[in-house]
This record gives sequence, structure tokens and C-alpha cells, in this order.
Amino acid sequence: MAEPELPDFDDELPHDPFSGPRVPHAPPRLSLAEVAARADGFHAELDQRRSVRDFDPQPIPRTVIEDLIRAGSTAPSGAHMQPWHFAAVSDPALKARIRAAAEEEEKRSYGGRMSEEWRDALRPLGTTWSKPHLTEAPWLVVLFSQVWGVREDGGKRKHYYVAESVGIAAGMFIAAVHRAGLATLPHTPSPMGFLAEILGRPKNERATLLMPVGYPAAGCTVPDLDRKPLAEVSSWFEG
Repeated sequence: MAEPELPDFDDELPHDPFSGPRVPHAPPRLSLAEVAARADGFHAELDQRRSVRDFDPQPIPRTVIEDLIRAGSTAPSGAHMQPWHFAAVSDPALKARIRAAAEEEEKRSYGGRMSEEWRDALRPLGTTWSKPHLTEAPWLVVLFSQVWGVREDGGKRKHYYVAESVGIAAGMFIAAVHRAGLATLPHTPSPMGFLAEILGRPKNERATLLMPVGYPAAGCTVPDLDRKPLAEVSSWFEG
């Protein structure tokens, strides 16, 4: 098969044709020793992160959740469209509605929608259709993906790499929650259309994750699990 022809680029095209305003970006250059220490320390910290299902109902100030959402929203995104929306819920009545709707979907899933293979995979984790954490945690944060944007005139604006962008924002939010000394559980009741309905989100948004946020309950336990070693999750092509 013939090699595909490469496009003929104009030699005078600037290396970076970005046409928007620019600002300086010159963070302090760390020594390699400090870089290594930070990388090792961050891994050690995140290696202690666990998803929990038992939460302390102690209230968490809204300002803390605001900062966690700000941290998640620093994520890179396709064409800088930032195609996400975080809906934060502390209202007990709304949390109860969300729990009731989530458990209804989970009952259907555990009652027959899940394959036997899926149920076998979940069995060591001890999960069931019951989701008390959705009312016990002081906050529920629902991450929505904006499938398209809305222009000022009401027309659609295309968003790029939505799943990838929102996935990165979710990861950064979860890391920020752990860094703050709190815990969360990335929960994906399926289907999740009830979340947009209960929270009054527009039709261009799709719920991606439902995350309770708070302190772990006293005496909270988690399954004794191992993470895959580096050799199983990476490959190397060094010069």
C-alpha cells in the first residue's frame, strides 16, 4: 500500500499560529532532585486514595467544594471548550430524590440488566443496589458532560474531545478531593438521565459521574485490593 501523501505546508507559517492574546508563563524551574521528590511524594499520597461507601455526615463548607470544582476545572480540554458542568447538592430533599431514583435504576440492574460476568466482577466489592452514601455524604457532586455548547444566539457550538476532556476534569477533581483530606466514590448508576431531570440541567448536558464528597465515616472499611504494578500499566521506548 502506498504511503499517504503529507500535506504541503507553507515554510513561512509560524511554528505556533495561535492568534489569541498571550501571557507570560514562567514557573520556577525546579531541580531534578526536587522534581523527583515531588513526583514520588504525589504518587505516595495518591496511592492512599480509596473510594469509600460510608460517609460521616459532618457538614463541609461550600467554599471547600468550590475550590475542589475549581481544581477540576483547571483540566485541559479540546479547543479549550471546557465542556463540563459540576452540579453540587447539599439539600437533603434533593439528595433523597437522587438516592431514590439511583436505587430504582440499580435495582433493575442488579435484578437482571447486568450480565453474570459483571455481577461476578462486582461480588468481591460487596456492592448492592442500596446506596445510603447518597444521603449520608454532606455533598453530592454531579459531573455533566456538555455534548455541545450554546452560542449567544441560541445556536449550537461544537465541542471537541468531550469524553476525554471531562474524564481528565473528573480525575483532577478526585485527586483534589483526596488532597483536601476528604473522600469520594465515582458512582455511575445507569441510565443516569434522572440526574439532569432532577437538577434541571439543559438538554445539551449528559450526567457522567455522581460523586458523594465528605469525610469517611468512623470505622469505615474498604476492600483489600492491590493496584496493578507499573510493569502492567506501562511500556517504555527509550533512546
